Formats: sequence, C-alpha cells, structure tokens
Amino acid sequence: MSKHEEKIKKLFQHPISGNINTTRLIHALEHFGAKVDMSKKHRALIHINGKEHSLTLSHRNELSKDSIVKLRHFLQEVDLTPDKL
Repeated sequence: MSKHEEKIKKLFQHPISGNINTTRLIHALEHFGAKVDMSKKHRALIHINGKEHSLTLSHRNELSKDSIVKLRHFLQEVDLTPDKL
C-alpha cells in the first residue's frame, strides 16, 4: 500500500483520527487525480470528477473532526474511498 493510499484510509478510520496532516493529505488527493487550489483565506478548494469541496485549513496543519467528516462524505460522493483505490 502506498503512502497516498494510507492517507485516504486514515480519513475513513473509526474513531476519527485527530492528527491528519493537511499537506500530506492534499498530496495524496492530487495523486488520485484531484486538483487543489489554495486560497488566501486558509481554504483548499478540492476539484474531483466535476465536483468541488471547500476544506478549511488550520494554522496547525491538521484537520478538525468536523472537516474530516465533511471531506469523507465528499470523497464518498466522488468514489474516492479506500475500497476503490
């Protein structure tokens, strides 16, 4: 399993992991075909399969549990889940 697959799998773990590094996660999403635009307002706009998701970034470079849940739902919607990698 690649390091990119590991990052996607970590998003779907139960209980939700509290230490997902956003930089590494963004690299993993790009590896699987996402286009990520960084905004000046601490947001990352993720584009996959014609759909878009806005991810709020923290200064600590980690995601909140709420952000992880929202991202998880978005990735399920665009079929980027651990069982489909």
